[in-house]
Parts: sequence; structure tokens; C-alpha cells
Amino acid sequence: MKRIRRDHKVRRFHQAKWDEPVIFELHRPGERGVIPPGTEAGIAEAVGEGSARIPSAMRRKEAPALPEIGQAKVLRHYLRLSQETLGSDLNVEIGQGTCTMKYIPRINEMLIRSPNLMELHPLQDAGSVQGILEIYYKLDQAMREISGMDAFTFQPSSGTQALLAMASIVRAYHDSRGEGDQRDEIITTIFSHPSQAATAAVKGYKIITLHPDEDGFPDLEKLKNAISERTAGFVVANPEDTGIYNHRIREFTDVVHEAGGICFYDQANANGLLGITRAKEAGFDMCFFNLHKTFAAPHMCGGPATGALGVTDSLKRFLPGPLVDWDGSRYVLVEQSGDSIGKVRSFHGVAQTVLRSYAWIMSLGPDGLKNVAQIAVLNNNYLYHKILQIRGASAPYIKGRRLEQVRYSWKQLTDETGVTTEDITRRMCDFGLHYWTSHHPYIVPQPFTLEPTESYSKEDLDEYIEALTHISNEAYTQPHIVKLAPHNSTVHRNVESSLDDPAKWCITWRAYLKKTQPE
Repeated sequence: MKRIRRDHKVRRFHQAKWDEPVIFELHRPGERGVIPPGTEAGIAEAVGEGSARIPSAMRRKEAPALPEIGQAKVLRHYLRLSQETLGSDLNVEIGQGTCTMKYIPRINEMLIRSPNLMELHPLQDAGSVQGILEIYYKLDQAMREISGMDAFTFQPSSGTQALLAMASIVRAYHDSRGEGDQRDEIITTIFSHPSQAATAAVKGYKIITLHPDEDGFPDLEKLKNAISERTAGFVVANPEDTGIYNHRIREFTDVVHEAGGICFYDQANANGLLGITRAKEAGFDMCFFNLHKTFAAPHMCGGPATGALGVTDSLKRFLPGPLVDWDGSRYVLVEQSGDSIGKVRSFHGVAQTVLRSYAWIMSLGPDGLKNVAQIAVLNNNYLYHKILQIRGASAPYIKGRRLEQVRYSWKQLTDETGVTTEDITRRMCDFGLHYWTSHHPYIVPQPFTLEPTESYSKEDLDEYIEALTHISNEAYTQPHIVKLAPHNSTVHRNVESSLDDPAKWCITWRAYLKKTQPE
């Protein structure tokens, strides 16, 4: 068979499309996927009606409104949906920005499917779960080495929940010193993740936001002007979402400490830092990592994830408990003191995510982790160099090296062609690719944020670059093609204004029925 030669890297792509209903619409009364056997007579005589042992207050008054569907139909339904989904297993997924959608070793997926893990229950006695407690303990030790912190918890289910826990620790720390009411301000930066300000606000703090200097660095003089006896803490991502690393960060943390504040570090994505810099040497009192980003566990559409939260010794007593420790003969769960902020979620965090991350770290070792950061930075700077050669694209602020990602801008292209970053988002779908614009507010005009991680080859990056170059050429020669995209996708165009209207939100099937079939 003669091979068709491609003289360019832009792939022809057409998304699979099924006219697939919501699973509740497939409901047919009486259909079953599996019919479980009835209770054997001897067991029924000995035990009686099992449900009678459930307290009456916990029993449903009526059965849940679940769809009744045959097994084959369920299988077809989810396989069809999977064909309408793209991800890092199917395409070059460098366009997910800070979410770090990098490759996950498949051997680690096999590990978590072991019955030795899947059949565990978090309420088992510690003596019967020594294996997974050992993993928690050893991952804690590894995270201490990576960050310089003195203790970690894996309870938080996300980076945002880790940020909320850190803001809670700041509150508890100042309350313990009798300064809780006085210190009511948290300082952050405009390019740090919005969850930093949001979670501190949830804890009742007033938020002071620093804007960058002309090169994009957080402004140290503005920080000094914002500091006062009301300062409770300083929270920052570094590098921030532009990919710029603040090389003077120790000066910032020193200023905050001199004023009596706590410094906490958003390291949700540390892809460009592993083995190179640590939170401790930068002067931070706390930090967190998203295991579902840096440490090669799946993001899972928002969960199950883990925001690994580490603190210095001075803050350890405030961590949520219990913590896993080694008493010299066995692994034990140690309850925290009365100063603890209390649990931030049930049990000890997602065991499968913890195991994946531990396996990833152990397979790489310290030299491998550093190599991850080096390749991620190399990939990002290659992408940065190439994208700045595309007509209409730019990267605001300081010129030169960025770390693991860059927030670019199509402002010139939009001004000259009318094509927006949202138009390009949709056109990328026609090539089986995806990119992320930015979270709001759009400080960088017409933004797009790319982060290649260490997972992608030069050939992968070139494919992505050529797709963007192709779309830029279309914008200048045939802009209607871009503005009417996507042409080959399962969904033509979303009406994004509906996202701002709660009256149009239907998070569940029940909510949909209430809004479409009012009584």
C-alpha cells in the first residue's frame, strides 16, 4: 500500500459525532443490566431483612430516580461519549495551560487497579492497611525533600481546597497569638490564580492585589506600601500565570515576615521547578502541590484530585489530622492537637492519586525529577521562540526566557483581522487540538496560555505550532473560516453568555426537569 506523504504537520481531523441523548432519556422501565441473585433462604432466616438494620432516619422514602437500562445499551452510550472526547491520550494536549495535562504512565494505572488497593476501606483498623499508610508516609517524606517543608497532609481534594486550608491555618495562627482580629488583610498578585484571593475572602480576609511592574514582575515597592500591622499573610504563585519567575521572591517573603505575616506558596504546578528551587529557601511557611498536575496523576474533570499541603514545623500543629507517622514498628495515624483547623475532607485524601504520584516520583528519582523540570522549560522556551514568529502573536512583558508556560496574546491579530482568541479556540478543534485562553479577568488582551510540560517531543510541538500558524494565515486571508469554526466538531458553537445566567444553569438532570417542565 502506497503511503500518502504529508508535506505539513497539520492533521486532517473530524470529530466522531453521535446523536447521543442524556442517559436519563435512555430509561426504559423494567430494563436491567444485571439482575443480582436473591438472598438464600438460610441466610434470610439467620439475618432477616438487612435493610431493617438501617436507622429509619437514613432510609429513603422512595427509590432513587435512576435510569433503568440494559447492559449493552449502557456500554454503547459511554463508548460513544468517549469517542466524542479528546484528551492527552488522543492528541497533543499542550493547550490546557496551568492544568498540566501531561502523560500519565500506564503502569501506574495498573497499580491503582490492584485488588490490594481497590478493596481497602478508609475505616479499616490501621493495622490492616499498613501498605497504603506506608505509601502516605513515604510520599510525605519525598515531598519534604522536594519543598523543604517539615510535614505534609494529603487531605485537600484540590489546589483550591489546599488554598482554603492554608488561609484557615493563617487565621488559626494569628488567633493563637491574639492577633486574629487585628490582622485581617491578605496580599496577593493579579497573575496568581483567582482561587488565592477567593479562598482568603471566604475566611473573611480583605484582599489586596498587587499589579506588575512594566516587565511583568510583582512590584516590591507596592508590596512595601501595602504592608501594615493588619497584614495576615502573602500568597503568590511563582512563576505566575504568565510564566515569569520572580527571582527576587526572597525579598518579598522577608518583607512580609518582618511585618509578622505568614507567606504561603501556590505551587499547584511546579513542573519547571523540581530539583531547582524549593519553597523553604524562598522563605515560605507553607506551600501546596497539585498531585494531579506536577506529579502525573489525572485531573479527572475536577476530581478525585489532591492538593498536597506542606508546612514548616512552626505551623505543623495547625494541620488537619490525622497524620501518618512511623512509631518504629508500624505506621500509625496520629491525631492532631486542639490547635488543628480540623478535617478539610473525609479520611486522608485520595489513595489512588497518592499511589500514582509516589510511583512517579520513585521511578524518576531526584535526578529524574530535575530532568522533568529542565525538559519542561526547554519545551516551553522552544514553543515561545516559535510562536513569537507567528503573525499577530505576542507575549507581553519581559522578553526572553519564561519558565514552564507563557500567557500569549492575539491582540495584534484581532486588531488587524477581527478574529478573536475564542474564534481560534474553536478553529483548533478542527485539527483535533485544544488551547486555553485564560481565567478572568483578561489582564492580557486576547490571551492564550500554553504549557507543553516534559511529555511532548519536538515533533509534537511542531505540529501544534504549525496548526497555530495555519490559523493565523487563515485569519489574514480568509477570516470567515476561523470565525465560523468549528466545522468538524460534535458541538458547533457554545452560547457562552449563558454561563453568566444562573437561570440557564442545569447542573443535574433533576434541575433540568424543574426548569424545562415546571409544575
